[in-house]
Amino acid sequence: MYIPSVIQFLLNKSNKFLFLFLLPTIFYSQSDVDKILKGGEIIVNGLAILKTKKSDSESKTVNNKIVATICVKNKLAEKIAVKFSGKDEAGVAVIKEMVIQNDGKECVFEIPKGIYTYEIVLSNKEVFQKGEYKFEDEITITVKKD
Repeated sequence: MYIPSVIQFLLNKSNKFLFLFLLPTIFYSQSDVDKILKGGEIIVNGLAILKTKKSDSESKTVNNKIVATICVKNKLAEKIAVKFSGKDEAGVAVIKEMVIQNDGKECVFEIPKGIYTYEIVLSNKEVFQKGEYKFEDEITITVKKD
């Protein structure tokens, strides 16, 4: 009498998903230790994934003084060198340099928000472009011939 009452309870409109989820466990006994361990491993891994996703989203909202990614695309026919220099809130100099091949893309990760001077130098040491930019959000800068 126990199984029909459980099935009747699970067939209720609000419990159809629960019934489909529990259907294999009602009619099939999992007595093998391997199956029980594998099920526990799946549950623990699922919880671990949920925990890491939650902590990643929290770190992005808390740390609002850092720009996560700044990328530079090179659409010129030769390689370039890009140099960003600026200061963080504590007054410490922040300098980032990168070399980008032609039709390439390079990124800088976790740079403090602020105003940076940039300098784009061609492979023959000629300054292609120079200026200032205020980094507040993630951005991709494309360098191309004007």
